This record gives sequence, structure tokens and C-alpha cells, in this order.
Amino acid sequence: MESYLPVIWAAIIGCAVAMYVILDGFDLGIGILFPFAESEQERDQMMNSVAPFWDGNETWLVLGGAGMMVAFPLAYSIILPALYLPVIVMLLALVFRGVAFEFRWLGVTSKPHWTFTFAAASTLAAFCQGLILGSLIEGIKVENGAFAGSAFDWATPFAVLCGLGLVTGYGLLGATWLIMKTDGSVATRARVQARCLLLAVLAFMAIVSVWTPLAFERIAVRWFSLPNFLFLWWVPAATALVAYAAWRWIEAGREALPFLAAIAMFLLGYLGLLISNFPYLVPPSLTIWETAAAPPTQIFMLMGTLVLLPIIFGYTIFVYWIFAGKLREGEGYH
Repeated sequence: MESYLPVIWAAIIGCAVAMYVILDGFDLGIGILFPFAESEQERDQMMNSVAPFWDGNETWLVLGGAGMMVAFPLAYSIILPALYLPVIVMLLALVFRGVAFEFRWLGVTSKPHWTFTFAAASTLAAFCQGLILGSLIEGIKVENGAFAGSAFDWATPFAVLCGLGLVTGYGLLGATWLIMKTDGSVATRARVQARCLLLAVLAFMAIVSVWTPLAFERIAVRWFSLPNFLFLWWVPAATALVAYAAWRWIEAGREALPFLAAIAMFLLGYLGLLISNFPYLVPPSLTIWETAAAPPTQIFMLMGTLVLLPIIFGYTIFVYWIFAGKLREGEGYH
């Protein structure tokens, strides 16, 4: 059990992170694109397109964080002190974003302030998530099973690059979501934005793909040593192919396919990160087995998680099915 239980929990947490990035990514992307709307009516339509989904999407963040704390307490106790500032700022941004989402519908004279808060908090939350990702890729300094770095180890050019890249990526998800879910001027502008953001995302992915093997030997060995390269070359090739398909579908006026292509690009990028770092949960020193909780703890929590996961998947699918279809101009849920 000590060998396969951590793998099961790593898969559950990995799934939760992927679901969060995809589902909360597009509604964070709506906030990132907010400043580019031409009127409050357009912003209303943009917010209404995610109104039934946005709060449920964050369930996956809770699952991922709680799963890490229970299944890998040593990793949790190291990663959190290393990233206290970006984690706290991210959580505060998500709180203010949620408050702004609801209060914007109620405010009259204060509506512009809540509009600004929603856009700023969405962008800041996305940027902080990118900082966290970049810091984990770079690695965390560990000595005697504890964090041994400083409070600002995360503040590096590479982490900032990842933060900007994730903001751009979430913007792409938001733009392709608007193409699929809205019509009128919002959808027309989103199609233009999606093309620009797709090029920007590809640029960030290319820079990170070159930077990481040059800066981190462990990643270079993982990707370019033989026979690894013979089995892994298809990941960047598939990413380029999906990006090309996304561009063609946007140009051709397709509605759902660009959003699905953006999701596929995120999943391929996520797969690349897993390939680069697995089995290290605290790169570059501690693996999932070294940071795992005792088997009885993992089993106890796994019993409850296996009951809850189908429920979470079930109501997520149900909500997206109920509110399927386009949101026309003037329609809404508030």
C-alpha cells in the first residue's frame, strides 16, 4: 500500500488541479477580458455567461488543497511556507472577485467600482497562480524536511514569466468561451481577441519550453536523453497541431471547437509539466512517496473522496447540461 496509495492520491490531486485550471480558468479569463468590453451591457452579458458555473468551478481548488494537506502533509508543510505571499494574495483576490461578482449586480452608483474590482482580482488571481507554478518548476530549497529558503524565493524572472503566461492562457480560455456561449458584438470581439491571445500563448509556451531545459538539468535529461526523447517528441508536436487547428477553427467561424482546442492546449502543457517533474512533489528533492501520509490516513480519506468525486462530477455535468446553449444579448440569470 505504501507504494501505490501515494500514486492514487497524486492522480486525484492532479485531476483536481486540471479540472480547476480548465473550469475556473475560463471564468477568470472573463474577468481578464473585462476591460476590453465597450459597455456595461456587454460586461453584463460576459458575466451572465459564467453566472451558473463560476462558484462551482472552485470546488476543484478546495479538493486539490485539502487533498494535498491530508495525503501529502510534508509537501504541504514545505510548499505553503515557501509560497505564503502569492498564495495569500491569490486567495484574497478570489474572495474579492466573488464579492465583486455578486455586488456588481446590486450596485447602481458603485457598479464601476465593482467592475474594476472583478477585473483586477481575476487578473491578480491568475498571475499569482502562475507565480506559484513557476516557483514549483524552479524548485524549493529543503533542508532536514523543512523549507529552508526566504519569503521571496518565488520572486524570480521565470516565475513572473509563468504568471504572465497563465494570465494570457486564461484570457484565451475566456475568449473561446465567449465565442461558444455568446453572440453579437461580444462574440465578434472575442474572436479577434482569441487569435491574438493564441499567438501570445504559443510564444509563452515556446519561451518556457526553451528556458526550462537550459536552466534545469533534471528537465533537460528527462526530455532529451535517449530513449526518453523517442517517446516524448509527440507532446510538443501535438501542441503545435492543436494550436494550428484552433487558429483555423477561429478563422472558420466555429463556435465550440476553439474552446475545446484551448482546453487541449492546456492539458498538453499540463502533461508536459508532469513529465518534467514526476515523481517529485516538491521539486527537485522530495517525491510523492517521501512526502506521503501514513497509509491508514490515506485509506480513510480515500473512502470519502471516492464517494464525493462522482457527486462532484455529476453535479458539474448536470449544471453545464442545464445551461447549455448560447446566451443571447439581453438575456441573463440575474
